[in-house]
Amino acid sequence: MVDTAAAAAIEAASRELRLPVVRTDAGRLAEIAQRSQQSYLGFLAEVLAAEVDERGERRRQRRVKEASFPRVKRLSDFDLSAAPSVNAATLATLASGAYLDAGEPVVLLGDSGTGKSHLLIALGMAACEQGRRVRYVTAAQLVNELAEAADERRLSRLVARYGRFELLCLDELGYVQLDARGAELLFQILTEREERASVALASNLPFSEWGQVIPDPRLVAAIVDRATFNAHIIETGTASYRLGTTKARARRKSS
Repeated sequence: MVDTAAAAAIEAASRELRLPVVRTDAGRLAEIAQRSQQSYLGFLAEVLAAEVDERGERRRQRRVKEASFPRVKRLSDFDLSAAPSVNAATLATLASGAYLDAGEPVVLLGDSGTGKSHLLIALGMAACEQGRRVRYVTAAQLVNELAEAADERRLSRLVARYGRFELLCLDELGYVQLDARGAELLFQILTEREERASVALASNLPFSEWGQVIPDPRLVAAIVDRATFNAHIIETGTASYRLGTTKARARRKSS
């Protein structure tokens, strides 16, 4: 088969099999293989590896888009020198994703501006990069979404949909007071995921003050129980992370 006919056959087969990297890069990879006197099997392995890499990247991009993060944050960008109460070893352990395989929760506690949301989003990003399904949502947004679904008699479908995410990143628990119905709906989500799929949540309140935003003491106890069972708890403290990073940058510039 001459090169033009071969190229046309590769083009047609790649479209049929949905192999975009093979379609666009086969010629270039063939030239590299020829120059390096690569074996047929070696060339085939290179082409397939390139296709797998591209599919993995597209899958990661889909996961990040599906997660609905408000901004991009990564664990590698977190300045530990500006947050001395955060343990680097704990972050490294969580970055591996083993807690997701075990369905273990993560709780981030600390004052406003101490880096909780950065870490929460970064953990979600790390999970997306592993190809896992993630959803980020604030507590208020989640409760409103659940209440609307309940009013429209589609609550069970929505709860099931949230149950399919390997990681639910729940931010800003404690900023908005929940009514009794909202607290019950939140409890339903946590119960659906208990010991099966991980929840990572961030709160500006210590556990002892969750009763300020959840009206029913029994629900408070039940929600705390589900949020903390086998949990990885990170306390970000009271010092402003933003101020700390600004000071750290200033010190690096002056040194």
